[in-house]
Amino acid sequence: MPKDPIERLLRGLYSVALYLLAPITVYHLIWRGLRQPAYFLRWQERYAHYGDAPPMRTLWVHAVSVGEVNAAVPLVNALRRARPDLRLLVTTITPTGSERVQALWGDAVEHVYLPYDLPGAVGRFLKHYRPYAALIMETELWPSLLFGCRDAGIPAVILNARLSERSLRGYRVLAPLVARALRTVRTVAAQSHADGQRFVRLGANREQVAEVGNLKFDVAVPEDLAGFAAQCRARCGERPVWIAASTHEDEEMAVIAIHRQLRAQFPDLLMLWAPRHPERFRTVADTARAAGWNVSTRSRQQWPQADDAVFVIDTLGELMSFYACADVAFVGGSLQAIGGHNLLEPAATGTAIVTGPHLHNFVEIAQRLEDAGALCVAPDAEHVERALAELLSDRERRERMTDAGRALVETGRGALARTLDLLQPLLPPQG
Repeated sequence: MPKDPIERLLRGLYSVALYLLAPITVYHLIWRGLRQPAYFLRWQERYAHYGDAPPMRTLWVHAVSVGEVNAAVPLVNALRRARPDLRLLVTTITPTGSERVQALWGDAVEHVYLPYDLPGAVGRFLKHYRPYAALIMETELWPSLLFGCRDAGIPAVILNARLSERSLRGYRVLAPLVARALRTVRTVAAQSHADGQRFVRLGANREQVAEVGNLKFDVAVPEDLAGFAAQCRARCGERPVWIAASTHEDEEMAVIAIHRQLRAQFPDLLMLWAPRHPERFRTVADTARAAGWNVSTRSRQQWPQADDAVFVIDTLGELMSFYACADVAFVGGSLQAIGGHNLLEPAATGTAIVTGPHLHNFVEIAQRLEDAGALCVAPDAEHVERALAELLSDRERRERMTDAGRALVETGRGALARTLDLLQPLLPPQG
């Protein structure tokens, strides 16, 4: 038991509150399941009840959803190459994250959902999988989990660690508890100096924080990207193409309006549309058809048809490849206060980028891309449409943006090597 009486008190109060609220988790799963049926499955994992025998010890990577899984890809692949003797466990919270893990690695890694932050569930999870180390991606600060790792002698590291000002403010209610939990972590491998400073403000000791860089810069471009793009372009013809990527529900009508305006100027324009959440796939296709356009989907027609105005990418794991098929990309989650999504993927594939103003999850990356001339940040949907129209009309400007984006990604690489060096002392001897 911890010797700090305040920690014991805070943990006790936190645990009581969570157990009292535990029934709400069932309603939450039901509510999410009505929108995404996968939430009805595998409930036992959410509470850390496992029917099989304990597996061999694991090296555990936690990535909450698709974005974090994608960020972890270079690390997981490097660990698989360097340490094939270790069993890797990758946990997520969302079904879309689970699907992405399955698509990337299949049975080569083990996957379960991370249980709720109930002390009993956390204890069962750690006892069952017996991880050598907990490699937690980005900003998953669950107090019971971090304290549980410390109490079990499991070193925890926060990798690719980022903390926006908004998230920092969100932790204020639990600041005394979160600060103590954070100080149990072996290392906070921060994406940037600003992120590291915010973790210190949250409660980390300065000596815990290492500025390692952003693993997203080590993004691996899909194999035969040029061939994929050429195949898609052969179906599209010579007409202009833009992609609306990672859009959220409240952005969908804006996307429709933008495409309508753009087609008034470019009558044969094709939009590739990749909604952020799979439960929106069918809805956006129906919405585009209701707007009067011909629509095909990746799951049914595979490629855009000659008379399509919209092609819906209703699959997971192919967004980066489809970026390479577009002249210009709009990256969603930025017209509403979501905070934006990964801007380095279109940059790495050579696509000019436009976003809305809400980029608090990617402040440093967005600033670096904008300073390099690789990104256009628009204040609202109307200005997004104008920026897209200007870029679709200006091939030379698009090429300058794509060259700048690729160069920035190349110069930003190196976080992976630094992260692997940081992790080496935590791994068991190779045997």
